[in-house]
Parts: sequence; structure tokens; C-alpha cells
Amino acid sequence: MVGRGDPAAHARTLGGFGRRRARRRDRADAVDIGHRAMRRRPFRRTAILATSVLAVTLATVGCDRSRASEAEKEGVVAVSLGLDPDVQRRAMASSPLPVPPADPTNRWADDRGAAALGRRMFFDSRLSADGSVSCATCHQPERRFTDGLPLSRGIGTAARHAPSLVDAAHHRWFNWDGRSDSMWAHAIRPIENPLEMGGDRTAVVRTVLEDSELRSEYETIFGPLELVAESLPARARPQGDDASTDAWGSMGGEDRRAGGEVVANLGKAMAAYQRTLRSEPSRFDAWVEDVSSGGDGSAHLDASELRGMSLFFGRAECWECHSGAFFSDGEFHNIGIPAPNGLPRDPGRYDGSLLVREDPFNAAGPHSDAPDGVQAILSAGVKHDAEAWGSFRTPSLRGVGDTAPYMHDGSMPDLESVVRFYSTLENATQLDHHQESVLTPLLLEPGEIDDLVAFLETLSGSYAGVGDGKS
Repeated sequence: MVGRGDPAAHARTLGGFGRRRARRRDRADAVDIGHRAMRRRPFRRTAILATSVLAVTLATVGCDRSRASEAEKEGVVAVSLGLDPDVQRRAMASSPLPVPPADPTNRWADDRGAAALGRRMFFDSRLSADGSVSCATCHQPERRFTDGLPLSRGIGTAARHAPSLVDAAHHRWFNWDGRSDSMWAHAIRPIENPLEMGGDRTAVVRTVLEDSELRSEYETIFGPLELVAESLPARARPQGDDASTDAWGSMGGEDRRAGGEVVANLGKAMAAYQRTLRSEPSRFDAWVEDVSSGGDGSAHLDASELRGMSLFFGRAECWECHSGAFFSDGEFHNIGIPAPNGLPRDPGRYDGSLLVREDPFNAAGPHSDAPDGVQAILSAGVKHDAEAWGSFRTPSLRGVGDTAPYMHDGSMPDLESVVRFYSTLENATQLDHHQESVLTPLLLEPGEIDDLVAFLETLSGSYAGVGDGKS
């Protein structure tokens, strides 16, 4: 997708790397005891106050000692394992896997009937213009819901690599550029994208109306349909070719609203299905559980993988962006991925920030089940900032060993290529304007690259989902 601005105005060649990334300081809990002047009071009240202050002070001291004791204990354990205490603390905080957060914008998010319908629609190629493409074309269960291609292929060739859908329920923003603010809105977009499925809203609605079994399943969940297939144009959509947009404009307002509601409900059903696609514990998680229980973790990670983990959570500082149980901060960064002719063309979050606000299916829209909720407020406040040009969402590293190729453009074929890029930043074209850090080469030794790759592969495990994700 070509950006709205001139990419040359936003791209610059990477210069020297003199400055080392400023480390984020770990925040420790602290207790602040204020001192206030007290007026004289009768003896009894003063004694009570003094006793209360003493109790609070003793409790505070006890908490401080408890925290210090816990920190000392963690340090002793880390040393016994041959790890830096900060490395171990960060590693232990990255497991176990949490359950997906609630989605107030989708009242059927955790409805099993909706998930079953959504699974059916996910594999249904009738949603595409020529009946040849389904969601599973680019999100294949056997490839951890990716397609293994640098650029996805549907009706045409897309501009980006297909990210995995496993654990996507934990995202704050969807797609590489955050153009959708919910999983159900994200599920709708490919249907009308001319390079992906090339379909349209009325064709989708007619599919539901004309298939008696599908219609019955839909109505059991969402209620009766009042639309009549014969009254709808064969092909109509608010944006697209002239014939489709003219047909959309010829429809009555109530038919457009009702048609949009059907499409939104199908998106919510597909989101309910995709929410069931969850990572199962990996070898890294087994290591964390073992160490937490007093073991040494040696049955789960070998020496090379432990060295890689020390790099990840230590000197290489990968954890700064790849943090938490899903190894992602969920934010957008420009890391200067090499581009043809040294000139990046994909505006990333710069365009995505506009698209999410303009999306009729966003969290604040008429089809949202929480139009005044937190996500609606967040989406309305998204800034369209030139500094976001070329920034992309930090992907999760869960299952990363199974989702090659890498980066938003699929330009790096394997994990070694990714780590080598961070090691040298060779041919990097543009740096993030992030105020907290400056990306600099890691300057890793060959053995360190192998170790870091080995650790990343320990984050891969199986996944669970409705029907185990099989078509």
C-alpha cells in the first residue's frame, strides 16, 4: 500500500552507530514515608496516633525486609544457575501464559456456538470473489496460521507477510500497522481487500441467506434475518470499483445497515474462533516452572539455549521490545529493515492510525458492543504522526521458530538472518524516533548468534483451538 506522504521525506540512510542504546531502568517497588508536623492533642489521642504510626512503620520495615529477602533469594538462585539476577527475573516474568483478555466490543467473543460458526466461515472460500480463497489460504493451521510466504497470496499478491493468528486475542491492535482495533474488525477487512479475498458485503450476506444450513446456524446465535436475498445487489460495497460502489449507493439505508450488521456478526464469530487459538507451554515455560519449583531447569534448556536466554534478557536487550508472556510490547517501531533501493515504501502505522479511526467496524462504531468503552476511547485518540511512518507492530515471539519468513515484508528467510541483522544493522535505512532508545548494532560473535537463535526456538510449542484448528 502506497503511503499518503512522500516516502523520501521520511526515509534516511542509517548513519554512525556511536551511541549505545539507553537502558530502561528496572522499576523496583519503593515505600515513601512522609514526615508531617503534628499539632498537640489530648494525651489519649496522641498515644493512639503514636501507636498507629509505630504499627505502620513496623509493617513498612517488615515489607522492606521481606522484599529485600525475596530479592536476595532470587539473586542466590540466579547465581546457582549461572545467571545474572536481572536476566533470571525477566525470564521468570515471561511465563506462564495468561488467558486472553475479555473483549467488551464483542459480546459473543467467548460463545462456543459463535466460535463453531466462526471456524466454519474461516475455511469457507465462498467469502472470496471467485470462490478460491478463504481465511485459511493465508493462515494455514499446519503452519501455525501463517502461509510460509514472504508476501501473502490471495486473489492477488499482498504487500505484507501474513502474521500468525495464534494468541492474537492478546493484541491491542491488529495487522502490522494496527489498522483494526479488535479481532472481529480485523477478520472483516480481508474479505473486501482486492488483493486478498476480493469479496464484498452483499455477496457475503447473500451467501448466508441462500444457504439454509448456514442461515439456521447464524440465526440460532444472532437472531432472525429480515433481509431478502433477491432485494440485494449481487455485488455491492462502499469502496471499490465503480459498479460495486454505485450498487452500494443504490441500496436503501436500512438494507446497508442490516447488511453491515450481518458482516459484523460474522466477523465476531470468526474472532470467537480465533480467540481459541492459543499457545501451549513451550520448553521455555517448562524451564520456568522447574526453576520456580526449586529445580535447575537442566532437563528443559541446554547450555547454548541458556546462553541465548542470557543474551535475550541481558546484553542484547531484546526484552526491551519483546517483553511479557508473549514477548511483545504491542507497540509500533521502525527498526530500519533494508528496503529495495534503500527507500522504504510502506508507511506502516502512519496509514494505520488513520485507517483505524475511519473504520466503520471500529470499537466506537455502530456495530461495536462497547461503543463508549476503553478501546473506543483509545482508537479515537490515536495520533496520525509523521514519526510513525514506517513503524510496525512488534510481533509476538511465541512459536517464532515455526513462522518463517520474518518481518512485515517477509524479507528475512530464517531466524539467523534476523539475529544477524540486529547484530550488524547492515543496510538499515531508517531508525525509529523512539525517545527512550537508539538502536545500535549488537556486534554478536558467531557463537552468540547461534545461542540466541537456539533460545528463540525454545519458545515454539504446540497450540490448542476449537477443532484443533483443522479444516
